[in-house]
Amino acid sequence: MRVFPSLPRVTRGLLSMLLVAFATFAHATGAPADVRLYVLDCGRIDVRDMGMFDASGALDGKPGTMSVPCFLIRHPKGILLWETGLGDAIADRPGGIDFAPGVHGSVRITLVDQLKAIGLRPSDIDYLAFSHWHIDHTGNANLFGDATWILQRRELAAATGPTPPPFESLAPVSAYRNATIRLVDGDTDVFGDGSVELLLLPGHTPGHQALQLRLPHAGVVLLSGDLYHSREARQLRRVPRINVDRAATLASMDRFEAIAARMHARVVIQHDPRDVALLPHFPAYLH
Repeated sequence: MRVFPSLPRVTRGLLSMLLVAFATFAHATGAPADVRLYVLDCGRIDVRDMGMFDASGALDGKPGTMSVPCFLIRHPKGILLWETGLGDAIADRPGGIDFAPGVHGSVRITLVDQLKAIGLRPSDIDYLAFSHWHIDHTGNANLFGDATWILQRRELAAATGPTPPPFESLAPVSAYRNATIRLVDGDTDVFGDGSVELLLLPGHTPGHQALQLRLPHAGVVLLSGDLYHSREARQLRRVPRINVDRAATLASMDRFEAIAARMHARVVIQHDPRDVALLPHFPAYLH
């Protein structure tokens, strides 16, 4: 079948070249036609004293609220779940729970119920990845023992070593012992086409990472993990007291900002309710 049969030969040739060029560009930029980002509500954290999130002391004694989202990425080659939230068991406690003095967590709706709303069960998740192994990111991890766990080698080594970093509890991620593991070192292209990439950004924990997405219409989106905990933390380069390496954190901030500028990316600070509120409300999705 001839393409553009009614157009002059030169014009047809030019249009065909443009189509080939566009297809090549789409492949090079890693933007398959059907990659979707869903944002799920995986809890909320209320903190009486946010001082732990800024070593300068500027937040000492000040309260704060942090969102705890999970992100589901549908890709033609599989489904990735990024973060698993506080844990569905907390939803059975209407008043929530205290993780530590002055740190309160609550879950309004379960992750399992949200997956069900888009026709999925935990066993349908192909790949699982976390920004890091803190409890507010791994609470539901053990629901996904059938998935392939994509783990940074240095995060796993630190969490399972003789002196694990603060808050790196292994109980919520115990399913990793029997799961299929894809152990990675550094940045990782999840599906091999540049559309979903893990970016190693250590400092908060030894193997902390962010997620970079190239979406067909929305463009590049960067999910921050815990590199920043608020917009102000990003603006002021606040390094939390609880981070394992201040110098590595600042270097990771520099790298993240360089990538964001170069890619003209939309940055989503996961723990900032204002950023999460600007994303499509589930079950709508960013595309």
